[in-house]
Amino acid sequence: MKNQYFKAASGMYINYFLLGMVNIILASNMVALTEQWDTDSTGISYLIAAIGIGRLLTYGITGILSDRFGRKPLIIVSTIVMLFFLVGIPFSPTYEIAFVFALLAGVSNSAMDAGTYPALTEMFPKSASSASVMVKAFVSLGATVLPFIILFLSENNLFYGYAFLLPAVIYFLNMIFLFFTSFQKVQDGHNSKEDELQLSKFISEPEFWKEGLALIIIGFTSTALFTVSQIWLPSFGQEVAGMSASNSIKLLSYYSVGSLISVLLLSVLLKKLLKPVTVILLYPMITLIAVIVILTVHTPLVLSVTSFFLGASTAGIFQLTIAIMAELFWKKKGTVTGIVSTASSLASVVLPITTGLIAKSGDISHIFLFDCFIATLGILAAVFVNYRYKKLTKHPIILKKG
Repeated sequence: MKNQYFKAASGMYINYFLLGMVNIILASNMVALTEQWDTDSTGISYLIAAIGIGRLLTYGITGILSDRFGRKPLIIVSTIVMLFFLVGIPFSPTYEIAFVFALLAGVSNSAMDAGTYPALTEMFPKSASSASVMVKAFVSLGATVLPFIILFLSENNLFYGYAFLLPAVIYFLNMIFLFFTSFQKVQDGHNSKEDELQLSKFISEPEFWKEGLALIIIGFTSTALFTVSQIWLPSFGQEVAGMSASNSIKLLSYYSVGSLISVLLLSVLLKKLLKPVTVILLYPMITLIAVIVILTVHTPLVLSVTSFFLGASTAGIFQLTIAIMAELFWKKKGTVTGIVSTASSLASVVLPITTGLIAKSGDISHIFLFDCFIATLGILAAVFVNYRYKKLTKHPIILKKG
């Protein structure tokens, strides 16, 4: 790694460490926020959904802007927009104003993704998958740290808004740091040296409506599997396995530990042993097996173990999907990142609604049967991507570089 790019990458990872906090910050401050705006938990859930809507509506345009104006400007702008959210929420006088700030958080997340993922693949082309999957590790770390900050504020009777303002200050300082770091210079999303490098990998040019479409499907299913597990594991533990409320919540801790360990291992293994196209096939297969075990063996111990494996097997797939997409369609990295991210964001909006309707109809086990269907769809798409990748690439290069 060149030192100048390592500094820029460090700044981008700090952004995602903070984004891990943002992802859970509304739910983690639900009591204070419901009192502030005289609403209920459903109202806060709508704010959380608004973040997803903001992402969904803007991923397409931010991807194009990333290719047009470069990665660094988009990342800087994303930080500025996120500052509006973090400062605005604790001081919002009305729920309606807070809803607007939540939409802005989604816009910021969209711009951050569209700038960061292409930038990482350009800065570290020989370890693009490892660089991309580390994003997930920093998101998980941020989500782990925030509850301790909130607990500290609560125990010392301090203003809950400091949990928003502290990340805001770090975001601002990191924005200044990123402003003075060097990014890979590209023109129209690519450069001639990269063209030569990428073309040398392929026997024929990749086709968007084949492997590209399959990767978009994986972008959807990877987020769908992640979303279902995070929402419904505690409920399944209580209703089916007979666990207490406190013990069922621990399932998410096992899930998070599995997720963090998985991405750390992937960051190492992808450099030497594993190919990204192999992982996007292997992981949903593990997920499918874990869900089948959950549906057939209803004991707390087994559910705890399978929660760990669910966390491990659903982690990093979205990031690897983007890395593969950028490798295949390198001339429009920002655009294809936006497209895959749109599919992911659609899943984050659609799956809570769909699974909620399934839950209302009766047995919660039906949700995990639906999860099996999603995992199978992801496996089929990954099989096709593996087939096309082997057909498109020159085998000596696959064996040497993965």
